[in-house]
Amino acid sequence: MVKARVITCSDAASRGERIDKSGPTVREILAANYDVDAVIVVSDDVDAIATAIEAATGDGVRLVVTTGGTGIAARDVTPEATLRVCEKVIPGFGELMRAVSLTRTAMAPLSRAQAAIRGTALIVNLPGSESGARENLQAILHLIPHALQLLEGKTEH
Repeated sequence: MVKARVITCSDAASRGERIDKSGPTVREILAANYDVDAVIVVSDDVDAIATAIEAATGDGVRLVVTTGGTGIAARDVTPEATLRVCEKVIPGFGELMRAVSLTRTAMAPLSRAQAAIRGTALIVNLPGSESGARENLQAILHLIPHALQLLEGKTEH
């Protein structure tokens, strides 16, 4: 079973001022098909997020799913942290997540949810709200197994 990790990016949750609801929700969804080894919480800080992604992939995690920090506020830096440690962006993941979200909220175009590649690992950045994380993950969940196969070098069709 593919090893996965969830990283919640939230200043308030990292300080214990807010309970992380999106991380456990994502874990619950992923647990049906992936071995989720942990849900960790880090602050909305480029270095902290990038370090957590590097640590996950260093531990052999092939699917890293972050929640939070995908908006346009000053402390929303998860996409920047992800791009710092990844080689390629997969634009279709973000496009699909925003398209699905647009059916629920007119604010969807403000999201910077995305996916990127680090070696043979897939990194997915989801919104921080519990409902946004759930909806966005469900929108792209069907793509993850094939993406992981391709990253592993299994390119036969």
